[in-house]
Amino acid sequence: MPHIHELYDFVNSVYIVHDNKVLLVNHPRYGLWIPIGGHIELDEHPDQTLVREVAEETGLTVRFLGEKPDVPSRLGNFMTTPHYMHAHDANAPHRHIALVYFAVTDSNAFVLSDEHTAAAWVSEAELTSEMYHLTEDVVFLSRKALKAAKLDK
Repeated sequence: MPHIHELYDFVNSVYIVHDNKVLLVNHPRYGLWIPIGGHIELDEHPDQTLVREVAEETGLTVRFLGEKPDVPSRLGNFMTTPHYMHAHDANAPHRHIALVYFAVTDSNAFVLSDEHTAAAWVSEAELTSEMYHLTEDVVFLSRKALKAAKLDK
């Protein structure tokens, strides 16, 4: 998707957990293992982006762990509360403001998107493995997602 703004775009990142493992993808543009996600389009509610990106990049059905009030709002509608927010370089000077979500799924049968070169269910023990060379923020957020999924049971 083309950038909406020259300096900042909003994106969603989703840490999906199944059976005490988190789904991470190898993103060729960044050369990193990261969670799935993507740009919030100009005409799209952030919750629509969550559902669309998960479907496009994994084919999985998930349940998001963030809160979302089930209360009518005259002026708009509530969105799922992200667990964290994160700003990072995308293509300097362009940056992304990421709304970071946690989700769980009942299936481990994802479909590899053509946006990624690989995907894997990664256990907590594997988060510091040389196999993935994960950045500290991805390790931190993966651990938080695994913990949130355990507390959700």
